[in-house]
Amino acid sequence: MSAEQKVDFAKQVAPIFQQHCIRCHSDDDRQGELSLASVDDLNENEFVIPGQPDASYLLEVIMAQEGEPPAMPQEAERLKDAEVQTIRRWIQQGAAWPAEVRIKQASKADASWWAYQPLQVFPKPHSIDEFISAKHQKHDLRFAQRADRRTLIRRLSFDLHGLPPTPEQIKRFVSDPDPNAYQKLVDRMLDSPRYGERFAQHWLDLAHYGDTHGFERDKRRDNAWRYRDYVIQAFNDDKPYSRFLQEQIAGDVLWPNDPQAVIATGFLAAGPWDFVGQVETKSPALRRAARSLDLDDMATQVMTASMAMTVNCARCHDHKLDPITQREYYQLRAVFAGIKRTDRVVSEQALQDYQDQKETLRMQRNALDAAAAQLTGRSIDLADVVGGGNGFGTGMFRQAIDPRNAKVQTRDFGNLGNVIVNRFSRSDHPLVDGVFIADGKAGQAEVPISSTEVTVSGLPTTSGKAWDMIRNGPVASQHSTTIDGIDFTGPGHHLIGLHANAGITFDLSAAREVLLSKQVTQRADDEATAGDQSLAGELRFTAKLGYFGASGSNVADAWVFLDGKRVAEFRKLKRDDGLQAIDVNIPTKSKFLTLLATDGGNGYGMDQIGFGDPQLRLSKLPRPSQETQRRVAKLKQRRDRVEQQLLELGPTPEFYGVASTEKGAERSVPEVRLLSRGNPESPSGHALEPGSFAALSMLQPQLGTLQSNQGERRVALANWITHRDNPLTKRVIVNRLWQWHFGTGLVSTPSDFGYGGARPSHPQLLDWLAGELVANQGSLKAMHRLIVNSRTYQQVSVIHRVDTPSSERTNPARVDADNRLLWRQNPRRVEAEVIRDSVLHVSGKLNMQQGGPGFEDFTYQEAYAPIYTYVTADSKPLWRRSIYRYRVRTTPDRFLTTLDCPDPANMTPQRLTTTTPLQSLALYNNELMLRQARYFAQRVSEEAGAKPSDQVQRAFQLALGRAAEMEELQWAVSLVQQQGLFVLCRSLFNANEFVYVD
Repeated sequence: MSAEQKVDFAKQVAPIFQQHCIRCHSDDDRQGELSLASVDDLNENEFVIPGQPDASYLLEVIMAQEGEPPAMPQEAERLKDAEVQTIRRWIQQGAAWPAEVRIKQASKADASWWAYQPLQVFPKPHSIDEFISAKHQKHDLRFAQRADRRTLIRRLSFDLHGLPPTPEQIKRFVSDPDPNAYQKLVDRMLDSPRYGERFAQHWLDLAHYGDTHGFERDKRRDNAWRYRDYVIQAFNDDKPYSRFLQEQIAGDVLWPNDPQAVIATGFLAAGPWDFVGQVETKSPALRRAARSLDLDDMATQVMTASMAMTVNCARCHDHKLDPITQREYYQLRAVFAGIKRTDRVVSEQALQDYQDQKETLRMQRNALDAAAAQLTGRSIDLADVVGGGNGFGTGMFRQAIDPRNAKVQTRDFGNLGNVIVNRFSRSDHPLVDGVFIADGKAGQAEVPISSTEVTVSGLPTTSGKAWDMIRNGPVASQHSTTIDGIDFTGPGHHLIGLHANAGITFDLSAAREVLLSKQVTQRADDEATAGDQSLAGELRFTAKLGYFGASGSNVADAWVFLDGKRVAEFRKLKRDDGLQAIDVNIPTKSKFLTLLATDGGNGYGMDQIGFGDPQLRLSKLPRPSQETQRRVAKLKQRRDRVEQQLLELGPTPEFYGVASTEKGAERSVPEVRLLSRGNPESPSGHALEPGSFAALSMLQPQLGTLQSNQGERRVALANWITHRDNPLTKRVIVNRLWQWHFGTGLVSTPSDFGYGGARPSHPQLLDWLAGELVANQGSLKAMHRLIVNSRTYQQVSVIHRVDTPSSERTNPARVDADNRLLWRQNPRRVEAEVIRDSVLHVSGKLNMQQGGPGFEDFTYQEAYAPIYTYVTADSKPLWRRSIYRYRVRTTPDRFLTTLDCPDPANMTPQRLTTTTPLQSLALYNNELMLRQARYFAQRVSEEAGAKPSDQVQRAFQLALGRAAEMEELQWAVSLVQQQGLFVLCRSLFNANEFVYVD
C-alpha cells in the first residue's frame, strides 16, 4: 500500500483494536481509564494527536522502545509491524473514526459454532446402540449386561411414571413368557395418564412454574393450575413438539378458538412477578426496573427452554462467549413488549358458556330445593323477623335493626359513628334477643351475644367498624343481591343483609312457642290435625350463606352460634365461593341462635354477608305419608345429580397467562430501546424492531416491524423457533429426553449449548436423534420408545469388569469414570416429589385424582406478605401426587426442599442431587414420613396377616419390589418381634434402595 492510500478505519484499524486491545479497554472494563469502544477516551486523554503519530501516546505504547518490548498489549502477543504501521498511517491521515463504528469484544464462539450448524444427515438407518458402540470401540469398552426384568420394570416405572411398580405388576412382567413383553410394557406405560404427570414435572422445572408471584408480596395465583394441567395433557396426548412450543408462545393468536392453545400461553407467565414493582410502587423508575426484569424473564425462559441459548448474558453488553449482540437481545425483548402477566378468561365464549351452564344448573337445584321445602312443613322466615314481621310475611322489606342500639331504622346509613364494640343491645322484637358489633381482639375478648350474658371467645381481631344496619334485604350500597343465579330480592326468596362486623341473636324459646302455636301436622292419611306436643322442642335452622360484595381479594368471615357454641364457621368467604348451605339441628334446650359477620382481617369494605332464605322450623315433624316420602326422596336424588354436575363444571374458565398491553387507537406496542449497561434509565438509540439472532445463518432473524402488533411478533418468534431448518430446537429437546432417562444429557449442560456449555459426548448420535424426532412428526413418545428400547438404556448400572489382559482396560471406570461413554446405566436418586409420591404409593394412601386446583398443604393467612404455614399432609385431599401441589415460591415445603426440590423462582434444567445428614433425618423423623410409615405398617398387617415373616416379605415387596434375602429376613423378623412392624416400615423408607433407581 502506498503512503497516499487512505486507511479504512472500519476495515483496517478497528479489527486490530478488537483483536488486541478491547478485552482490557472496553466500556465494561476500562483499564487505565481507557476504552477503545469509541474515539472519546483517545481524544479526551490526548492519546492520539491527529496528524502527529510521533507525538501520540498510543503509538508509543504499542512500539518497542530502546530495546524494551512494547508496553501494550500486556498479556498478549505484540502487534505485528504491519499493524503498527497501519495505525501510524491512520494517525498521520487525521485519525478519523466514523461515529457509527463502535468496537466490541468478539465472542469466543461465532456462527461456525457446532450448535448452530445444520443437522447432519445420515443416509442409512442407524440405531442408538450403533453410535454408542462406535465410541466404546475407540476406548476398548463394551456394553454391560442387560438388566433383569425386575430391575427394568422399576427403572421404567420411575422414569415414565415417577412411581414404583406394584408387586403384582412386577410378578406379571417377570413371569411373562412373551419375548416382546418389555416393548409392550413400554407401550402401556406411555399410554397411561401417569406418563404426562411425570414428564410435566420436568417441563415445569424449565418454566419455573409456581402458584404464587414470588418477591416480597408473594401473592396467590389461584388460576395458574390450568397451565400445569395443559402441560400434563399435552404430554399424554403426545402433542407434536413444534405445536407444543407454538401454543406456549402464541397459542392465543394462532388458535384463539382452542381453549387448550390459549391456556398454553401460561408458559410465558409461569415465572415470578414483582407485584410491588409492577403495581404498588409510585416510583416510575422502580416500575421501569420491574418491567425490564419481567421482559428479561419472558425472553430468557423462551430461549433457554426451547433453544438452550443464554440470551440474558447479553442484557448489559454483547455476549462474551456466544455470537449474541446486545442489540439482538433487546430485539428479542421487543417480541414480548406488548404483553403483560395477568388473570384472564380462556375466551369470552367459554366464559359465557360456563356461566349459562352454571346458571341453568343452579336454577334446577333451586327449584328442587323449593319443591322439597313445600313438602317439609311450615317455618319462620328470619329475614321477615328482621324487617319487623312475625316471621310469616308481615315484615317490611329493607326495614332494619341498628347494631349499635337495636333501634328500628328504615333509611340507609353508611359508615356508622359512635360504635362501641362488644356491647350487647336488647331488642323490643319478641323473636330478636338483641344485636352487637364484635371485635374478638385476637381471640382474647369475651363478646356478649345475649341478654343473659352468654359470651363467645376465639373471634379474630376486626376493624371495630360497622356499615349500615342489619336489614331485611340488602344493606346500603350493596354490590349485588344475586349469587349462584339466585336473586334473593326476587319472588320466593328472602335475605338478611349483615355487613361486617354486626351480629344478631334470635330468641329460640319465643320461636318455639310461635311454631308450636301454628303447627300443622300431617298424618299418614294426609289428614290435618292439631299439633302433637311430643314433637315440641327440637328446631332446624337452614339458610344459604354468601358473600354479596365484589369479587377479587375481598373476603369476610361468617359465624353461627347456639348459646355461644360455634356450630358453623366460614372463614375468608369470597364472592367466587358461591352459596354455602347451612343446616343446623337445634336441641330443645338451646335458647339463642346468633348470626355474625366479621371483616376477615382486611378491613370491612365490601364485606356484605347475606343469609339467604333463613328459616327456622320444627325438626321433628309428624311422619309424612309414603307418597310424600317417595316424592322427597326422588327430589333429593335429582338434586344430588345436579349438585354433581355443578361440581364437575369446576371453577370459572380463567387462567394465569398473558394479555395485550397495546394502547391507543392504533394499538401500538410499547417501544423497546437498547439499555446502556442494562439500565432501564439509560435507553439509547432508536426504537428496535422485533428480531432474533443472526448466528443461525439458515434463518432470517427479522421478526416484524415497529408496526407489528404483539400477536404478530409472538407468532413470528414461534415460527422461527420451530422452523424446519432450525437445528437447535430439535437438538435441545432430544438432549433433554436423554438427560431425563440417563441423568445426564449427551450435552451435560442442557440449557447451554453455547461456548460456556459442554460439548456433546456423542455429536452424531445427538443429530441422529434430532433427525428421528423430525421423522416421527415431533412425537416425544416415539423418542421415548427409541431410547428405552435400546440396549444402552437396558444395561445394568453396576460397575463390571472387561475380560482383557490389559490392566488399563480391566476396569472401565478408569477409562471413563463419569460414564460419559455409557458403558453402563447410571444409578440415580429419584427427585424429592417422586420420593414423596412413592411413600404415599407404598403406604396405600396415594390419591390418584387428576387435574384441577392444586392441593394446599398449608394454612394461609392474608397479610402484606402472606403467611403460608405448612401442615402435615394427613388427609385424602393432601395425598394427591406432588405435581398437583400448590407451589409457594418464598415459603417452599421444607421437607421437599431438604430433598433438593428446586426453587421455583429459578429455571431448573437439571436437578441438583446432594447427600446430606439432613436428608436422612428428614426421611426418618419428618411427621409425614412417620405417619405414612404407620399407614404402611397397617397395610402390611392387613395384607400379610400376623406372621412376622410374612409381614417382612410383604413389606419388602411393596417398598423395594423384591423379596427379602435370607439374611435380611432374619434381622427384619427379629426387628419386628422386638420393636414392631412400624420400625421396619420406617427403616425401609430410609433405605438407599428405596430412593435410588437401580
